[in-house]
Amino acid sequence: MPRERSSTRWQPSPRPTHRPRPPPRRHPPTLTLKEGTAWSDAWSRCLAVAPEAFRDDHVLNLWGAAWRPGGRTLPAVSPVDGTPVAGPPRLDGDTAHRAVRAALDQHRAWRHVPLAERRARVTAALDALTEHRDLLALLLVREIGKPWRSARADVDRAVDGVRWYVDGIERMVAGRAPLDGPVSNIASWNYPMSVLVHSLLVQALAGNAVIAKTPTDGGLACLTLAGALAASEGIPVTLVSGGGGELSRALVRSPEIGCVSFVGGRDTGAAVATAVAGLGTRHVLEQEGLNTWGIWNYSDWPAFTAVVPRLFDYGKQRCTAYPRFVVQRRLFDAFLAAYLPAVRTLRVGHPLAVEHPDDPYPELDLGPVINAAKAAELRAQVTDAVERGAVPLHRADPATARFLPGQDTSAYVQPVTLLNPPPSSPLHHAEPFGPVDTVVLVDTEAELLAAMNASNGALVATLSTDDRATFDRLAQQIRAFKVGHGRPRSRGDRDELFGGLGASWRGAFVGGELLVRAVTRGPRGERLPGNFPEYHLMP
Repeated sequence: MPRERSSTRWQPSPRPTHRPRPPPRRHPPTLTLKEGTAWSDAWSRCLAVAPEAFRDDHVLNLWGAAWRPGGRTLPAVSPVDGTPVAGPPRLDGDTAHRAVRAALDQHRAWRHVPLAERRARVTAALDALTEHRDLLALLLVREIGKPWRSARADVDRAVDGVRWYVDGIERMVAGRAPLDGPVSNIASWNYPMSVLVHSLLVQALAGNAVIAKTPTDGGLACLTLAGALAASEGIPVTLVSGGGGELSRALVRSPEIGCVSFVGGRDTGAAVATAVAGLGTRHVLEQEGLNTWGIWNYSDWPAFTAVVPRLFDYGKQRCTAYPRFVVQRRLFDAFLAAYLPAVRTLRVGHPLAVEHPDDPYPELDLGPVINAAKAAELRAQVTDAVERGAVPLHRADPATARFLPGQDTSAYVQPVTLLNPPPSSPLHHAEPFGPVDTVVLVDTEAELLAAMNASNGALVATLSTDDRATFDRLAQQIRAFKVGHGRPRSRGDRDELFGGLGASWRGAFVGGELLVRAVTRGPRGERLPGNFPEYHLMP
């Protein structure tokens, strides 16, 4: 007998009249400036510590063992919040030549100072830097926008690194002599202490007078204070400010110079390389390269997720930053699942903004980039790349950044990740020097290597692969001085060597004993490890 059907037909449930509300977006609390961290506070402390070098509203140049007024002082602002800070007192070319000749006189006297006395003076300078560690770090925060943790680390690496050389210098200079003239240092703004001051003190320890040009973009007050502390211990330091075009003839081309040490971009580095090659001057030229992180037949994604936030230290404004990921196409979904949660945890904001004036410094991953012009350049590059076909994978929400009410935020760039930037974009082939990541997908090992070698040489690279044999085989074909297996590589400290391959480096390699060898004379016919026009010699 057929089953009787119900006469009641099924009716769908009525739709809710209101959609569920999304969870409220978390906004940072209202913040204030940490007590004692205003520029005026830092400046007052500098005046108290080194009155010979600081004036009410400007700094002096140091040459001929005396602090002297310079030329026109340029205006400058802090990238942190647009606060006016001290600008560089620019010397003219003629005065710079006088400073170099005075440095040669100091060099001729210093090279005969016994090693034990040089060690004692450098040690005293390190003790003074340690005493004023927090003031130096605060100046780094204010002048170049480093978060507090990164700023203190920059000071600590300088001090700890030079102490390592003090302990082992006898062995390093055995059978060697200082150069015939002072070492001239021209460095970028991003690591005034752990790169520039570190190099100056090691060069002086090895028996050379030292010259440094203060970076135009930032770090002037920090370097002036460090220079004053070193000079007060009798170390022959020359510290000058000015435009590269005005000072290059004196600091690069002068016959009095024994060695030129340069850290910066490829365009300027190529001009310096041409000059020193023609003169036969000893040189160390560290230049930029597109450092890449390759992923091939890889599965340890938790380890990768853990390392991603560390790669954004100081907003990737480092010569050893990794702005490019080269990913095996079949692993792209796993890569995104590991990468995106990590970048979403990044903390961005004013490095001195706290909830209460006496709170500890905030824990941030990045603050501003070096200035508003650089921020505008990066934003324009990202916009142009997207308009030409790049796919945005991640854009940080500016509303989550930690800022003071109404502060100038023009130098801040929120982290961005783009897939496949077009070949016409600078993001395709050059280092952005900011928190902009790019991802390139590949299908073969040949494509992997081509993409990782896109900039004709780099300082560092990393390859994440489960198979050690695959790493050993491919790493030999990656044109970087250091290649990590699933972990980032850095410039290094103490006995770790450093250099670059291809166009990322010219001249002698450094790090460990090689730094001392680069600024001293060895036996006749010695060939230093390095990348020279006439030869390439790995350590």
